[in-house]
Amino acid sequence: MTRRPTIIDVAREAGVSKSTVSLVLQNSASVRDETRKQVRAAMARIGYVYNRSAANMRSSNAGLVGLVINDLRNPFFTEFATSLQMALADKGYSAVIANTDEDPGLQAQVVGSMIEHGVSALILCPAYGETRATFDAIARAGIPAMQMLRRVDDRLDLFPLTAPDYARGSGEATRHLLAGGARQVAFVGGLEGRAVTEERQDGYLSALAEAGMTPVMLTGQSTREFGRETARRLAETHPQVDAAVCFNDLVALGMLSGFQEVGRDVGQGFRLVGFDDISEAAQCFPTLTSVRCDIARIGAQAAETVIDWLDKGTPPPGETRTPVSLVVRQSSGGDGRS
Repeated sequence: MTRRPTIIDVAREAGVSKSTVSLVLQNSASVRDETRKQVRAAMARIGYVYNRSAANMRSSNAGLVGLVINDLRNPFFTEFATSLQMALADKGYSAVIANTDEDPGLQAQVVGSMIEHGVSALILCPAYGETRATFDAIARAGIPAMQMLRRVDDRLDLFPLTAPDYARGSGEATRHLLAGGARQVAFVGGLEGRAVTEERQDGYLSALAEAGMTPVMLTGQSTREFGRETARRLAETHPQVDAAVCFNDLVALGMLSGFQEVGRDVGQGFRLVGFDDISEAAQCFPTLTSVRCDIARIGAQAAETVIDWLDKGTPPPGETRTPVSLVVRQSSGGDGRS
């Protein structure tokens, strides 16, 4: 090698990321001894010399946290990202934010770029799909990383999960509808095979089993469009269904529009509950009963957790479930006050 070796050359020689090499040079305790020896050996082989003064100039990236969000178009995730970014800023940290648009390939790209640019930690609301390689790259980099709101990797010792108690929320919503006189309750929205869909369905199924009732599950994209189409379909093919728990508020808001089109009253004739309690739930008409996850608080807590992890070197528990509550409004027969 005729030119002076760089940190990228060391990373390539050692078979690790640039971020991992940087952590070794900083004597970070988060790097495994085996990896540290591997990087030091690569430095020796190619003749790399550490320029500490230049490294000090680059240290402005310290305290930079990568935030990877699966769908920033969804107000639920937008509120999470905003509250987390503001909480990090309050503690003197900065966030670099990327939207993956539910694309695992794009997720791999942005995570790799964040690692290369030396983020101190990663917080992911991950996309579903082929994600193993992405999380393997994070593990090799040796930086703290948290899964938020969704679980796609089972290595919770490396990538701890924080998410609302989805099953409890859907269970409370279903029991609320049954207590209000619903004769048949449907579950609407959520793609089959996804863990977050199954968790939200679990509480619904348990509540119906307790009541000795048969479930009606209409799965699909968790969008307003799907909710609107499903409202029309329910009126035509499932006239016996008189209540629904929705996967999220977007589906429920779509159902409100769909029922308006077919002339079906929501609140008394049909009882409806959303999930997430985005701000629009209290602003639409009729106002929407919803399972509140307190996503702003989850974002603030995530910031505290990752900063403690960085400062103290101790990861959080493998799985943390945050409390939920049901906010009753007009769509399920309430008076609209939240």
